[in-house]
Amino acid sequence: MAKDKVCVVIGAGDATGGAIARRFAREVYTAVDGFDALAKVADYTPDIVFVDIMMPRLDGYQTCSLIKHNKVFKSIPVIMLSSKDGLFDRARGRIVGSEYYLTKPFTKDELLSAIETHVAAR
Repeated sequence: MAKDKVCVVIGAGDATGGAIARRFAREVYTAVDGFDALAKVADYTPDIVFVDIMMPRLDGYQTCSLIKHNKVFKSIPVIMLSSKDGLFDRARGRIVGSEYYLTKPFTKDELLSAIETHVAAR
């Protein structure tokens, strides 16, 4: 990812994703929950969004769905981050519109591959 990209990391309780994203993005904004994330997406129109499934108030599935149902933001790639690795969890992520699903703990290479694949596709 070129350093001119903007990234939003949601549910940054696991700072690994944010730390790696900062190495490849000009700006990285963290959000504490889905509502905060939606505000940041609206304010900054990021090139990619990472969303943790387990968040207070508005979970990752709901947040992703709201992003994907907005005509202005639906083209922004959303990568789901979760410790849940079940088929149902992955399927639910696809149903709400996420482009990719990373299971924690993920490696640096997995995260970078997701960034490169989905930002380059835009």
